[in-house]
Amino acid sequence: MCSLRSSASDAALAAERAGVRTKAIDVRRVPDSVVPKFASDGLLRSSPFHRLVDTSLKRNLGLLIAVLCGWKRIMFLDDDIVLSQPSNVPAADGLPIVGLANAGMPDNSVVCHALRDTGEDQDVFIGGGALVVGEAAFSSFFPNIYNEDWFFLIDGLRRRSVAVTGAAIQAAYDPYCDPRRARSEELGDILAEGIFALLDIGRGLEDANGAYWAEFLRDRRRLISAIIARAAGSVNKPEQRARVSAALKAAIGRSRLITPELCVRYLHHWQSDCLLWRAHLRDLRRGHRAASGIEGALATLGIAHSAQPGMSGRMMRGAVRRPFFR
Repeated sequence: MCSLRSSASDAALAAERAGVRTKAIDVRRVPDSVVPKFASDGLLRSSPFHRLVDTSLKRNLGLLIAVLCGWKRIMFLDDDIVLSQPSNVPAADGLPIVGLANAGMPDNSVVCHALRDTGEDQDVFIGGGALVVGEAAFSSFFPNIYNEDWFFLIDGLRRRSVAVTGAAIQAAYDPYCDPRRARSEELGDILAEGIFALLDIGRGLEDANGAYWAEFLRDRRRLISAIIARAAGSVNKPEQRARVSAALKAAIGRSRLITPELCVRYLHHWQSDCLLWRAHLRDLRRGHRAASGIEGALATLGIAHSAQPGMSGRMMRGAVRRPFFR
């Protein structure tokens, strides 16, 4: 799935040189009708919370192709992740989702990185960057929001069974390079953290009401303020301290625009989108022959532009890139 500085022809040429089969798609040419018009995306589209990235589109497109091809499992792998032993990729037989443990740079939000960098414990959860998905989970989709992979782990009501195995190595990156990263993550970080906090104590999404989000938002802002205060004394290099502080202030500034009502509305829209996605899958399956393979799947989806080994392409300029803001 190619966008930004990558192209399908470049990817196909790289695959040909490596002697592997591939089907590369220029995502910028994919018709808008391929995925439904999600209400959750519409809610944020004209707001400061709208994300101009295509990560969710790419992953949803992968799910649609898998459904139409009749595949039993697929693996999502980001271009900045390396598998230490590719032969040990889990098959996910009988499991809806299997994540590979991250043995490289922790892939957390900016706020979580700052929490760790100021001396607090911070776990690393599995993510969509190295995820094996079984057929049972194809009915989930990735919304266009930060932590879209956390939402994918929930079927609209409850968390799916997840296993962790193997190892994947996340390439190093600088979480504080641009305060816009922290701003773009804040709504998704709040919603995902808040949902999983409820599920972890045995409560359901019906308890995610306005009162719950009001308290959660207060706690979140206190947390970020405390990290800012700790960073002033625990980050030794002045330049790094300034960058951490700028990122955290961007996060808390964006947090102040988030209301309990927005959180409640987003979850309602997302739950409606879960039903819309399943209806979309049923509609696509009607009249489609899985035996037609990936070419038939692309034809059903209306995707005419793709590349594969053997096709002409420009010389490879660099690795396929994912969007800057995850």
